[in-house]
Amino acid sequence: METQNIRNFSIIAHIDHGKSTLADRILEVTGAVQKREMKAQLLDDMDLERERGITIKAHAVTVEYQKDGTTYQLNLIDTPGHVDFNYEVEKSMQACEGALLLVDASQGVEAQTVANAYLAIEADLEIIPVLNKVDLAHARPEEVAEEIENSLGIDATETWPVSAKTGVGVPAVLDAIIERIPPPEGDTRAPLQALIFDAVYDEFRGVIVYLRVFQGTLKRRDRVLMMGTKTTYEAVEIGRFTPKMNACEELGPGEVGYFVSNIKTLGDVRVGDTMTLSGTPASGMLPGYRLPKHMVYADFYPTSPGEFEEMRDALETLLLSDSSFSYEPVTSDALGFGFRCGFLGLLHMEIIQERLEREHDLDMIQTAPSVTYKITHKDGSEEMISSPGALPSPDKFEEILEPIVRCSMLLPTEYVGAMMTISTEHRGVFVRQEYLSTTRVQLVFDIPLAEIMYDFYDKLKSATRGYGTLNYDLNGYNADDLVKLVILVNGKEVDALSSIVHKSRAEVRGRAALKKLRKEIPRHLFEVRLQAGVGSRILARESIAPLRKDVTAKCYGGDISRKRKLLEKQKAGKRKMRQIGNVDIPQKAFLSVLGGDEKS
Repeated sequence: METQNIRNFSIIAHIDHGKSTLADRILEVTGAVQKREMKAQLLDDMDLERERGITIKAHAVTVEYQKDGTTYQLNLIDTPGHVDFNYEVEKSMQACEGALLLVDASQGVEAQTVANAYLAIEADLEIIPVLNKVDLAHARPEEVAEEIENSLGIDATETWPVSAKTGVGVPAVLDAIIERIPPPEGDTRAPLQALIFDAVYDEFRGVIVYLRVFQGTLKRRDRVLMMGTKTTYEAVEIGRFTPKMNACEELGPGEVGYFVSNIKTLGDVRVGDTMTLSGTPASGMLPGYRLPKHMVYADFYPTSPGEFEEMRDALETLLLSDSSFSYEPVTSDALGFGFRCGFLGLLHMEIIQERLEREHDLDMIQTAPSVTYKITHKDGSEEMISSPGALPSPDKFEEILEPIVRCSMLLPTEYVGAMMTISTEHRGVFVRQEYLSTTRVQLVFDIPLAEIMYDFYDKLKSATRGYGTLNYDLNGYNADDLVKLVILVNGKEVDALSSIVHKSRAEVRGRAALKKLRKEIPRHLFEVRLQAGVGSRILARESIAPLRKDVTAKCYGGDISRKRKLLEKQKAGKRKMRQIGNVDIPQKAFLSVLGGDEKS
């Protein structure tokens, strides 16, 4: 198709503002899907997405739309709304020339609305603001349009009101896409340059590559070179998503589609790589994507040591479809062999864990999530560590620096005082306060990422009765009074339960961990000592009383000295057992400590 008749755009918005519903209506209005095949969240094909009602992966689809006797090809990418999946949004934007900025007409501009709009502005996309849910009784389109103008600087008169649920206003938005979003640039005769923006693994067809053609033409049976990995494949099948995979003979500049070539090795495909023809290669690669910044780290260990290789294969398969997490092998004295994984946030970590359990049938133990700390050594050199176990002894380094994030909170004005108090309690530093309207305010604080991870989001939702939203970006590293909290069981450090905490919170966290451990570790034939400490100083202690066997039960009457002799012998045996005996820590004890908050 002529590039003049192609439009590439994505739908961006805060979570639950109706992106997937609007995508459903666009498919319906353009006739891409028949009414009998229609269902809610049609593009969300993952079970987790349908159950949770959220989009986790960006989904591409090609539809045709008639306007003034001309047929236009619209390539739509539906993106996630949660802050943890921002990387998916960024990837999608590089395959587009425009974006629909969707805002809920009843809830107004939220934290992620602002963040995604700035991503689109940085990517130099044409932004079309769309007000969704205008059919609701409590919709306030005029006020929300004013919020968009105040927070983003977009002219409030150029907003398109729609109801993604009923389809009202959708044709007008499609007309706006054709009129306002520029067509892609590209020469069909130039050497092929196609960007790989996603990939999935199919056990029957191998790796299916999702691509956007920028220059040249890709035809079936072409020999294709992956410029990053230097591997060559034949285009066995190419096609478009309409929304099901529909094979075609060629893809030209500006088109979005898929590529199948029986690729069995996962490492041969890299998201962000450039595809070109092996016979007439392009002179250079496309910019690709910047590496994701991992905000949270956690260790995954298989409950059965024999499942280590299975877990490695499962992580490798997941990495192909989600390039925003990473993994590397680690060893723990308590839990054996496992993997340290890096994530964009806590929800991202939860989704990966659930996908491992569901899609690959793995049973695992996950350690407490931790952030990346920066250590300054005595000689001035710096080192990044992603787990408390990697922290050297205090005499080996000068200071610990923790990641600080700039938190943007959007909430009703009546909850400003409560959120300021909560932010200050979590070691936050006030930056600014902006009123978007008479009822909505934006609070900006610099808060340590470790505090955000722990329980900040829960407190935000409670304090604002669910109306507050949060977005955060890494804003550098600051030194603070941080210490390594270690848990000792019978004098031995359990590395899997160590954590880095602020000195003022160390005792509270330590006592909470010991109380949980005391409930879960079974009684032994000797006393089990549980201790929490910082360095050589013990902050808290709990004891598990020994099981007592009545060794004098066989003595009926007689001299008391015989009973005393048996009791002394038992006492000596317990003393020896305490010195050489091993404490059995069940897996649920780890889960109880690693999975809860300090109040329980």
